[in-house]
Amino acid sequence: MSLIQFLKSKVFLKQLGFALIALIVLSFLMLTWLRYSTNHGEFVEVPELTGKSLDVVEIEIKDSDLQMVVQDSANYNPDYPKFSVIEQAPKAGALVKENRKIYLTLNPSGYRKAGVPNIIRRTFRQAKPTIEALGFEVGNITYVNDIGKDEVIEVRYKGEKIAPGTLLEKTTKIDLVLGNGNRSQKP
Repeated sequence: MSLIQFLKSKVFLKQLGFALIALIVLSFLMLTWLRYSTNHGEFVEVPELTGKSLDVVEIEIKDSDLQMVVQDSANYNPDYPKFSVIEQAPKAGALVKENRKIYLTLNPSGYRKAGVPNIIRRTFRQAKPTIEALGFEVGNITYVNDIGKDEVIEVRYKGEKIAPGTLLEKTTKIDLVLGNGNRSQKP
């Protein structure tokens, strides 16, 4: 029997029909099982968590049948209390499945620390952008007798001289001692 005659035979067409019926039945059963096992059409609304403490968030997450994943944050936001939620993903009001992970970014206890740059013997014009780029602020400026006009002679924090590389919180005000362009008077 040739291949074409076999493909036209009743035995082959009967087997092909059984295979198609089996495929349809298996597909129907699989889709029904998926609808049941994935809770098709059932959603949970994500609660508003920003600004709340971690203890309150844990209770709300458990009540909503969700899971939480805490992510570390280096971005301190003074508008929120320490260790409270400053961001959440997915956003509040989103419809998600039960047991979905909600990613939370917490507000750290303070600004991240950075090293004070070495700006000694640089002009104020060079030092100011360097300080501000690292997140510090220029505080009080005082002048002393030094031949280098507007050159940074010392860097101070709370009245104390600090060395380059000292770790301070960002947004800290750093005081600068600049030269006034006059030679030091020697007795």
